[in-house]
Amino acid sequence: MRDIMEAEVLQTTGGTFVGRCNSNHWVVMDSPESVGGHNAGATPMELVLMAMGGCTGVDLASLFKKMQVKYDRLQIKLSAKRAEEHPKGFTEVEIRYIITGENVDEEKVSHAIELSQEKYCSVTNMIKKAAKVTYTHEIVKGRASPLE
Repeated sequence: MRDIMEAEVLQTTGGTFVGRCNSNHWVVMDSPESVGGHNAGATPMELVLMAMGGCTGVDLASLFKKMQVKYDRLQIKLSAKRAEEHPKGFTEVEIRYIITGENVDEEKVSHAIELSQEKYCSVTNMIKKAAKVTYTHEIVKGRASPLE
């Protein structure tokens, strides 16, 4: 039997909402003031884009560990274009992986990214049904702290 994910979303005021899922962690979502929000949190579409980055990032962290890829920092930059007409979903998403470390194995990194994109990342695979998703990666030689 598959796990069931449940969510609860509550309006606080205007266009500001808080939501939580099975993990019980609250997230603030908001809209710009121009449409009734307070601009006090990420918009739902921003959260979808961040979720995409987080999903593939979790995949890579796990795959890098299994493949024994040594690295100092994994950074994922995402850029999305949205449709001009409602419902204004994503039409294109570009993902750029930046892996920093002294001796990062290019072949293993490429393979891990491909596995995440083509097999494991559920968020990416849902978005691919509606938008063109492209990705590139870059290995930066050197040392970096995770949140530099």
